[in-house]
Amino acid sequence: MQQGSFVSPLLSGVCCECRSEEHEGSHPGGVRTTSMHPGGHGGEPCPAAHTCETCGGAEQEHRLKVLFQILDVNGDGGICVNDLTIGLKKLGVHRTEHELKKIVKAGDKDLDGQLDFEEFVHYLRDHEKKLRLVFKSLDKKNDGHIDSQEIMQSLRDLGVHISEQQAEKILKRIRRGHIWAPIMYMDKNGTMTIDWSEWRDYHLLHPADNIPEIILYWKHSTIFDVGESLMVPDEFTAEEKDTGMWWRHLVAGGGAGAVSRTCTAPLDRLKVLMQVHASRCNTMCITGGFSQMIREGGVRSLWRGNGINVLKIAPESAIKFMAYEQIKRIIGSNQERLGILERLVAGSLAGAIAQSSIYPMEVLKTRLALGRTGQYTGIAGCFKHILQKEGLGAFYKGYVPNMLGIIPYAGIDLAVYETLKNSWLQRFATDSADPGVFVLLACGTMSSTCGQLASYPLALVRTRMQAQAASLDGGPQMTMSGLFRHIVRTEGATGLYRGLAPNFMKVIPAVSISYVVYENLKATLGVQSR
Repeated sequence: MQQGSFVSPLLSGVCCECRSEEHEGSHPGGVRTTSMHPGGHGGEPCPAAHTCETCGGAEQEHRLKVLFQILDVNGDGGICVNDLTIGLKKLGVHRTEHELKKIVKAGDKDLDGQLDFEEFVHYLRDHEKKLRLVFKSLDKKNDGHIDSQEIMQSLRDLGVHISEQQAEKILKRIRRGHIWAPIMYMDKNGTMTIDWSEWRDYHLLHPADNIPEIILYWKHSTIFDVGESLMVPDEFTAEEKDTGMWWRHLVAGGGAGAVSRTCTAPLDRLKVLMQVHASRCNTMCITGGFSQMIREGGVRSLWRGNGINVLKIAPESAIKFMAYEQIKRIIGSNQERLGILERLVAGSLAGAIAQSSIYPMEVLKTRLALGRTGQYTGIAGCFKHILQKEGLGAFYKGYVPNMLGIIPYAGIDLAVYETLKNSWLQRFATDSADPGVFVLLACGTMSSTCGQLASYPLALVRTRMQAQAASLDGGPQMTMSGLFRHIVRTEGATGLYRGLAPNFMKVIPAVSISYVVYENLKATLGVQSR
């Protein structure tokens, strides 16, 4: 009894199965036979129009042409979404309209809404390369087959834990398309393993690659900017690294951070003022703080210190990413992706290196935010003033609590985000790992908030230490432990959370703005959304 709709033999032979070094393991049998096609005369094999550049095989070009003719339902020389819907059904391949639109969009170079033969061939060959990268990343044993243990390991590397029974279900059958469509079986021979040909045949005319979707859709630190840069960097798929998409993601993330920080700068400056000046004797509310800033320096003063806050995004992101990749190689050995604990260690070390490199800019930001109108002529003026009056050491005031704050912030942020992500994937990820905008924003907001809450006392002490010379005019400098004791003694434990209200008020708008800008910049830079 037939258990589902299998990919047509015509489609399964579209791409070459040669045994060259580049394609090693693509076809266990090693020998390709010439297939019969009704288009031939009297049941004879169809002649080949071209030979394979890699192995000299004699069918590939002809198969592509025949497949194109089948999918080009109206015979106008182009394949549109409607053609794909009808043509793929003839081949027993069922895809949703959304998935078909993705296929056309991915291959449509001249933006005419359909794929001509050249675009169609380019899409299939390009997509096969991507599928090969994914297959190799899943094939941990490098034996040309994927089994349930390898599926479990790959998902475990991403923080998703499933049972062996669930992994076998993934191997056995994956339902795609409408609920009334036939079930597509990836493991066609029932061996509970998938070889390259089965993997390719199943996914060739599908716009997304299941496991890497988790990395693609659940980027966190690249997308969300809440003003603090202590998150563990995002993972990038092998495909993103090979195609150079990773730097476009970083540029889009940097641009989104710049816009987000600029939009929430008034709340950020108010937070700094409350951290340094608010006390039991000098209570400062949100409306009172804004009124005071506007009275002192006008509306423009609300953005004081924002320039340096935006400028430090680029060097910090670049240094952190490079450091993270180098540390990953050291920690992870030959693993492509690290586990959660290893990611935390690598991310925290990369964050420490990046923060150490740009820390003088943090001090400048605090001094500028606390400065009075006319006190400094700008960033350069502030730098010169501190250097002349206090020396180079002043640019590293508060460095120790800042470094100590990386671990609780990054650890809790990562743990909460991974927990929420894992929970959503287990409960709701039936057809796609794409969580949608609102789930992504909610998870990012919640994890960032928890991370900030855990590290906030250290952040407050850091800010006060950075501001000491400005407020005490060269008086005795307090140490980190001395400041902690002084705050608890004079203001109580709540004194360690001064400025928390404006800090939390800016999280939701910061996350929302950075996400919207990130998506728009991504489109501008040509990063394909899956």
